[in-house]
Amino acid sequence: RSSTHIRAQGRVDAPQASSTMARRYDSHTTTFSPEGRLYQVEYAMEAISHAGAAVGVRTDHGVVLAAEKKILSKLLETGTSSEKMHKLDDHLGVAVAGINSDANILINSARLTAQRYLMTYQEPVPMEQLVQTLCDQKQGYTQYGGLRPFGVSFLFGGWDKNCGFQLYQSDPSGNYAGWMATAIGANATAAQAILKTEYKEGMTLLEAKQLATKVLKQTMDSTKLEAEKVEMSEVGWVNAETKENVEYRVLQTKELTALCDEANAEAEAKAAAGKK
Repeated sequence: RSSTHIRAQGRVDAPQASSTMARRYDSHTTTFSPEGRLYQVEYAMEAISHAGAAVGVRTDHGVVLAAEKKILSKLLETGTSSEKMHKLDDHLGVAVAGINSDANILINSARLTAQRYLMTYQEPVPMEQLVQTLCDQKQGYTQYGGLRPFGVSFLFGGWDKNCGFQLYQSDPSGNYAGWMATAIGANATAAQAILKTEYKEGMTLLEAKQLATKVLKQTMDSTKLEAEKVEMSEVGWVNAETKENVEYRVLQTKELTALCDEANAEAEAKAAAGKK
């Protein structure tokens, strides 16, 4: 046999070699691949990209969190609980994208941390400190054997006396960052592109709600946005004039309906103008 024929027999196509390499190193969260990647963490982030979208917008007057509601059966008894929005403390709320059962564990841990801080120091926990504590817990699940990463990303919106209103995003790796406006979940890249174009400093809280609704309208599959498919909450001043107390509040169906109708009307007007 010629040397060329022997070399051809031993050659493996690059895509096949890459997939073989991934299978070899993706069964453990604690094992790096030769490229320096942790595949299980990447797979957790990929799972979040298929979850319902969540959007956060920060203003000088408050923080707005909005999310796509996936559970839409009319036979389901939802009660007063929320699928995507959760209150961590009076000054702090969170929006979820990913596996809800994983999120519940971390949310309960965050609530406990907040109450321990309040009991010890007699003041609300600083927001970044709480986010960092939660992200340390998430990072631990990427470093020890026998554990898998939490398949959930969070958007934290809240206020503290040190930095005012803040918006943070965290992912399964334990990384977190502060944002003026961001999105996670399905079509997050398209949502962030809209936010980059539409977000303006000095927005009012109402304008932030309208922007969050518009982004959800663009990223969701349905042609018409309905209040039943959206959850939204805000962290803002109880009295905007005195600026004394901050509260977390979930928007009711009436408010959501008005925002959705406005977003639908704007989209229809834009489509009609495009046809002309």
